[in-house]
Amino acid sequence: MTHLLKRSVLGVTLASLMMSAGAAVAADYKIDKEGQHAFLQFRIKHLGYSWIYGSFNDFDGNFTFDEQNPSADKVNVTINTNSVDTNHAERDKHLRSAEFLNTGKYPQATFTSTKVEKDGDELKITGDFTLNGVTKPLTLEAKLIGQGDDPWGSYRAGFEAEGEFALKDYNINTKLGPASQNVELIISLEGVRPK
Repeated sequence: MTHLLKRSVLGVTLASLMMSAGAAVAADYKIDKEGQHAFLQFRIKHLGYSWIYGSFNDFDGNFTFDEQNPSADKVNVTINTNSVDTNHAERDKHLRSAEFLNTGKYPQATFTSTKVEKDGDELKITGDFTLNGVTKPLTLEAKLIGQGDDPWGSYRAGFEAEGEFALKDYNINTKLGPASQNVELIISLEGVRPK
């Protein structure tokens, strides 16, 4: 009887461990580009007096998310640099030129994560950011906004992230004044996966 009880307890324990391990398995998400639930925005100071805001309207990618094991998380994003939009046609044309994004020569920018760490409620996502033909490390600070089922039979997870980089680090050397050296990134997106 004791032998059967031990086997029963062992069986329940193993089943619980297997269920827990299954719940913690990393899941792969595709950024919801089709539903336009993804925004990649930036801002830079104008002469130190105000902010110029812009966005890249065409980007795509995917990520792996494991809430229990952030070290298993991954992010891959590709940006069409020609899709830059600051709500001003002449400025956008200038930004696409060789003085800035050089979209004729480098039509894409990419971000590929190399490490993800949990820091309190935030995720620190470090990766290789390639822009204007230059690849440098970039760290994004991200927060999970929410996750769960959607009405169309899929599962979603949404995040917001921020980061910052210096223009000169990516060989963008046009003089914009001392207050306009760094670009701030503001990213909001949903990833979707089948249930």
